[in-house]
Amino acid sequence: MDQFNWTSFTRKIAIQSSLSGLYDAWTKAAEIEKWFLSKAVYFDIEQNPIAATESISGGQSYDWQWYTQEYREQGKILEANGKDLIRFTFAGACIVEVKLWEEDGFIIVALTQKDIPTDDASKQNIRLGCASGWSFYLVNLKSVYEGGLDLRNKNTAFTAMVNN
Repeated sequence: MDQFNWTSFTRKIAIQSSLSGLYDAWTKAAEIEKWFLSKAVYFDIEQNPIAATESISGGQSYDWQWYTQEYREQGKILEANGKDLIRFTFAGACIVEVKLWEEDGFIIVALTQKDIPTDDASKQNIRLGCASGWSFYLVNLKSVYEGGLDLRNKNTAFTAMVNN
């Protein structure tokens, strides 16, 4: 395990969709709720909620909730370039960067989470937990945008599932 990178990871997936559609999937509350969150609220710089159909921009913040989980994530939008790059804080001081590009008839979604602390709890909950979680949600992004099937568990009777 000496060579294992505990401070960052990258996950990639190829999706048959449009670049603009997948950009919106990350940058509009109404779209991100289709595949990732049960509730997403974005706030402008003055902390006023923005419309669910409006795109985010750098300097804004978010409040996110998931199905079957009591946990909420709050953070900052660091960058949203309007086309193919989104950066935001996540899991405390970690940075998540999402890059999109066209390749061989697909849109590649590459997600990198970095600046992960190296204490044991962060190694387990952030490095391993988030890598697993992002892997599922990227597969769900593909499922929703290619075929319309949402794979998330929304039943609170089942809390320890791979699709929570």
